[in-house]
Amino acid sequence: MEKYHPFKSQDAKEKYLKLYDEIAKLWPVPSETKMVNTSYGKTFIRVSGPDDAQPLVLLHGAGSNSLSWISNIKALSKHFRTYAVDDIYGNGRSIYTQPVNGADDFVTWLDELFNALELGNNINIVGLSYGGWITSQYALRFQERINKIVMLAPAATVLPVSAGFGMRAILTLLPFRYFNKSLMYWVLEDLAKKDKKTVENVADAMFLASKCYKSKRLPNPTVLNDNELKSINVPALYIVGENEKIYSAKKALERLNDVAPHIKTKLIPNAGHDLLSVQAEMVTGNVLEFLKLE
Repeated sequence: MEKYHPFKSQDAKEKYLKLYDEIAKLWPVPSETKMVNTSYGKTFIRVSGPDDAQPLVLLHGAGSNSLSWISNIKALSKHFRTYAVDDIYGNGRSIYTQPVNGADDFVTWLDELFNALELGNNINIVGLSYGGWITSQYALRFQERINKIVMLAPAATVLPVSAGFGMRAILTLLPFRYFNKSLMYWVLEDLAKKDKKTVENVADAMFLASKCYKSKRLPNPTVLNDNELKSINVPALYIVGENEKIYSAKKALERLNDVAPHIKTKLIPNAGHDLLSVQAEMVTGNVLEFLKLE
């Protein structure tokens, strides 16, 4: 395997990681970084917070990395030992050595990671978008290891991803920045109203990643059936923005309240798939309130 894997070339690796490292300078709290071995490759993790605090694992969305949590990590790390993960198939510093073909692979990788970090059986997990789907899949298989989970606008999981999102996402495979920009302005509409520069930066990073990383097939997130939703017995919180674009927030809440009322739900106003940044204080506050409840 080339030294620059999973990038297309050494130049591509240097170009993308230069941007990554510039963004990492904005991490607002002291942290240490680790590269942890699993059977799927090396996983990069940024660890913050008190050494003796309860573990909180943070899983980002598709095509992103652990730096997604910059707006939230300061508050989260006051109360928890946070582990912000560059997932094994994401656009970060992790290095996969074998393909990830579906939910079972992601769950196995995550469990190996927890073992390597010696996190024990009292783990909190917060997953955003695709990371929210991975969180739900882990909860189905390893409930005995979990304390609580939070799913932030999880991809699929509750409802199928909308055709509108699917079509826009497919167009980003074309080598034109326009389609990345178009998708980001649509998905992050509330953020764009307040901070167009950040949306432009996200689109730039997404486009750069598409040029620098080797192509790989990300497994499609799946919708949990009624029995699966009912079988999630660990304390769980589902948070979604009222303007969510990947599916109808209203219908998602209705399904959960009908099928799995034990899963707590929260609707965030003036936010869509950008809820983590555009309503950072509100989202983080709800997460902390839920995780700290006895």
